[in-house]
Amino acid sequence: MRIRFLLLAVLILAIPASSFAQFGVAITVAPPALPVYVQPMAPADGYMWTPGYWSNGDAGYFWVPGTWVMPPEAGVLWTPGYWGWGGNAFAWNEGYWGATVGFYGGVNYGFGYGGVGYGGGYWNGGAFYYNTSVNNVNRTNIHNVYNKTVVNETTFNHVSYNGGRGGVTARPTAAEETASHERHTPPTDLQTQHVHAASSNHALLASVNHGRPAVAATAKPGEFTGHGVVAAKAAGATYRAPATANKAAGSRAATTRSNTNKAAASKAAATRSNTNKAAESKAATTRSNENKAAASRAATTRSNANKAAETKAATTRSNENKAAASKASENKAAATTRSNQNKAAENKTAESKAAKAAPARQPTESKPTVAHAQPAPRQQAAPRAQSAPQKETAAKAQPAPRPAKEAPKPEEHPQK
Repeated sequence: MRIRFLLLAVLILAIPASSFAQFGVAITVAPPALPVYVQPMAPADGYMWTPGYWSNGDAGYFWVPGTWVMPPEAGVLWTPGYWGWGGNAFAWNEGYWGATVGFYGGVNYGFGYGGVGYGGGYWNGGAFYYNTSVNNVNRTNIHNVYNKTVVNETTFNHVSYNGGRGGVTARPTAAEETASHERHTPPTDLQTQHVHAASSNHALLASVNHGRPAVAATAKPGEFTGHGVVAAKAAGATYRAPATANKAAGSRAATTRSNTNKAAASKAAATRSNTNKAAESKAATTRSNENKAAASRAATTRSNANKAAETKAATTRSNENKAAASKASENKAAATTRSNQNKAAENKTAESKAAKAAPARQPTESKPTVAHAQPAPRQQAAPRAQSAPQKETAAKAQPAPRPAKEAPKPEEHPQK
């Protein structure tokens, strides 16, 4: 069984993207019957109906509500997907948009999809015309309408799959075979989001609602609450829980899908990691280069600033030194001037002193032309009487005293 699933996975990867009637999920448990519900009113002109169906996930089958969808372009119609028995398992064939409606397993989805073709409307001049016999539209807002009774060419029942035990036995017609080879467009993004939202809604699991979902249809994709939500009236058939063997098969299939998803996720994570590493490395290199460039610019700026500061400081010091040297020279000149002035003042003082002292001196080398008056000699005292020597008997005669000299007349001081 595992080998078959792996081969199926390889087959899915090998099928071109343009071929949408392909195998997606394989399981041995048949899907539940289609629930009974009414179609909500079309929200606006241009919307097209896509019927609800049972999809399969890790927790089993879940209901994808029918909904009104805007087609990807004018002129295309929707071919619903369907479950088909492949001899040993059920496989899901994806729906698609195309110029004509192809084979969808002969399953009667209702509302114009009676098992073959589509009777809910047609395109004319770029506008879609609604058949009010199978579509719920507001004729006040939507005027391109008509009414035509649709005759189902298949037995009406609620079987949701083709082939296998209890399934629809229809086979593709020649027209449907031709349609399968035309250009196809996959489901829109809103349709894909609609399926994802349904898979996340626990109440839509068949094991929970037993084939009667509370949200059977919606007015717009992904809107599971509000005025446009329609609940199922009843299950299409009595719900039977899968047998233990089927549960085991489903578990194995889920395990296989889980492993495949894990491998794909691991590969994707590795790719993202390598991409992120490359991006981080590139970003780091870019930041490094930017930082280097910024550092180089900053260093150059600082160097220029330092050089300018040093030049300015050197110029300032040179000017200050020159000013100091000039001032020192001036001080030296002033000191020399003061010294000369002091010396001159000292010489002048000395000359002045010498000039004042000169008149008081008597020249020693010059002789007066007139004799100075001499002071009168002192009167000598009369000689004392000498006692006669004892041997002499008579006294000797004394010489007469010399006449006193005339006192000289006073004379004027000699001129210099």
